[in-house]
Amino acid sequence: MRFQSLTLAVAGAALLAPPLLSDAEPRGRAEPVAWREGDVRAADLLARVRDCTQVSHGRFRSDAGRPAAIAVCGTRRAVFWKADMDIDCDGQPGARCNRRADSLFSRATAYQQSDGRYLSAERLPYIVVPAASRIWDHDDDGVRGGSVAAVVYRDRVQYAVVGDIGPYNIIGEASYATAKGLGIPPGPRGGGASSGVTYIVFKYSQAKPIESHAAAVTAGRRLARQFVQGE
Repeated sequence: MRFQSLTLAVAGAALLAPPLLSDAEPRGRAEPVAWREGDVRAADLLARVRDCTQVSHGRFRSDAGRPAAIAVCGTRRAVFWKADMDIDCDGQPGARCNRRADSLFSRATAYQQSDGRYLSAERLPYIVVPAASRIWDHDDDGVRGGSVAAVVYRDRVQYAVVGDIGPYNIIGEASYATAKGLGIPPGPRGGGASSGVTYIVFKYSQAKPIESHAAAVTAGRRLARQFVQGE
């Protein structure tokens, strides 16, 4: 279950939605970007987050009505959590992210591109962090809009940015593009993963401009290497 973004109130009137398209990809399409995004293996990143030193003052729910069982953990270089993945389709409307495809669709994201427009969930791999609260204030750990993240699912690593803010007590959400790159069904209806997703956000990092996935990959590869080497 996904909640409306906290930025819905400022989204304004919805744009006319383009026609829905299938999430299926044409045959012969190249492997998702996440397969080619660096030389740090998923297994190496997961080995570094095997143990948890909790930095949150409480725990988060994966969805409304679920137990509060997910802690935010920290190291000197990063914070991380292990959760599910709900699909965020908010931001610029497109063929697959629009009001027809997603009843909770919002034209706004918490952070904006360098040109002032909201982010595109279809094109940009980004993750969602909970709104600041007594449970955890992400800003205290150097996590802000544009912070670089490595999202790990099975044997894939997807570099992304922090691009939106969600409910203060729920964690485990990422954009359509993030899910697609990881081989997770990306559709806002019935997509996502019920468990097994690890989100690693590198403290005080920044991809500039926020909408440049290439910048996130370049920074993410460097930071991930340092992270697994314990530097």
